[in-house]
Amino acid sequence: MSVEFGKGCRDIVRQSLVKEDSYIGRKLGKGSNFVRRRIGGPCKRGFEKLRVFNDYLPEDKDPLHVWAVVFFVSAIAFAVLNINTQQNTSSTPLTKMVYLHPPSADLIVLPDGRYLAYKEQGVSAERSRFSMIVPHMFLSSRLAGIPGLTASLLEEFGIRLLTYDLPGFGESDPHPKRNLESSARDMLFLANSVGIRDKFWVVGYSSGSMHAWAALRYIPDRVAGAAMFAPMVNPYDPIMSKEERHRTWDRWMQKRKLMYFLARKFPRLLAYFYHRSFLSGKHDQIDKWLSLSLGKRDRALIEDPLYEQFWQRDVEESIRQGSAKPFVEEAVLQVSNWGFSLADLKLQKKKRGKSMLNLLKYMLFEEEEEYTGFLGPIHIWQGMDDRVVPPSMTDFVHRVLPGVAVHKLPYEGHFTYIYFCHECHRQIFTTLFGTPQGPLNNTIKLDQTQVEGNFKELEETEEQVQVLLP
Repeated sequence: MSVEFGKGCRDIVRQSLVKEDSYIGRKLGKGSNFVRRRIGGPCKRGFEKLRVFNDYLPEDKDPLHVWAVVFFVSAIAFAVLNINTQQNTSSTPLTKMVYLHPPSADLIVLPDGRYLAYKEQGVSAERSRFSMIVPHMFLSSRLAGIPGLTASLLEEFGIRLLTYDLPGFGESDPHPKRNLESSARDMLFLANSVGIRDKFWVVGYSSGSMHAWAALRYIPDRVAGAAMFAPMVNPYDPIMSKEERHRTWDRWMQKRKLMYFLARKFPRLLAYFYHRSFLSGKHDQIDKWLSLSLGKRDRALIEDPLYEQFWQRDVEESIRQGSAKPFVEEAVLQVSNWGFSLADLKLQKKKRGKSMLNLLKYMLFEEEEEYTGFLGPIHIWQGMDDRVVPPSMTDFVHRVLPGVAVHKLPYEGHFTYIYFCHECHRQIFTTLFGTPQGPLNNTIKLDQTQVEGNFKELEETEEQVQVLLP
């Protein structure tokens, strides 16, 4: 019955729709004006234009057959590409949003009323043999310090490590007119506020090194020495030779060169780029945000989940205030006049005046030779595969400051030596402080024989009192 019903439906469709005198037959049949004018004409003209491509086909092949194969293969190729695109889109990880964490920093009040946020690691002030202060680099915070540094290693060397947020970063209040001298003063006030009475070491990494250089220039009497890692200098420094500048700028991407140019000439435009990158509320990789060219080892490190977790938390703390102003200020400081030259840090004899009075003072009182510049040690660790701060910058520093101890690291990049490398950290501290001696032991030790003698005297006194009593 079902078969007969289907045949009946077929006959109805043929008689009413497909016959020549039906509506469809009259409009779309072979002799209809619609097909001849609306479809036949354009198709004929299109085929005539495409007929020129037949000259490129093999002579022994039928053009109709060849074009059928071409269209069939093209359809399959587009279908495969469409499927792959959908798979890639579905496998793309979701963008991680920036999270605002509760405040967690220790705070001090500076003389001008600003709050400065800091973090303390290592041994206590009473037990520390060495104190180190670390100003952070661009797009970072007090949480960075020396990434991956263990508490046991700080205990072994007796180190007290202090990190702090630059003005406007993290939980620190912004500075209305900050410069590198004010940065050094903030570091000095932090040291005094947390009870550092002796000299301290400064640690400078990447762009954070300019704050370490400022400490050597403006508060040299409080600084014991400096440990620099891929230290950034002003790329527009006037005492940099053409060759040194050429070797440096050639290692950078075009966008990074543009950002330096804008920071120097049109700093207000930087806020636009910052709001479209790290101030957008979304996470991304550091090389994309800062237009960094990375080597193989650096690339492998930033893709490591351990680094990614550290980096995202550090960025979230750095941008917690949501303002582009401190980042613009930091970028402008990097490429502007620092207020001093690296040559000012060079250790050299202080020139005496040529007056007769100065000559008599020297002859009569036998004054000791006075020196200018920074008197303490400066160590620089430089990765030879560093494309963020090229080795040419360290070569420039070494030319200006010949007394600097440079430690060249073959095959190391910008991040690989200082980030999450326990043995590297041990080598650094051993170079700076020698054999580890542990923290200071300030507990008072009593002489055991003296204590026993005092107990005996006390017992004899008690016996005498008992005899005298009735």
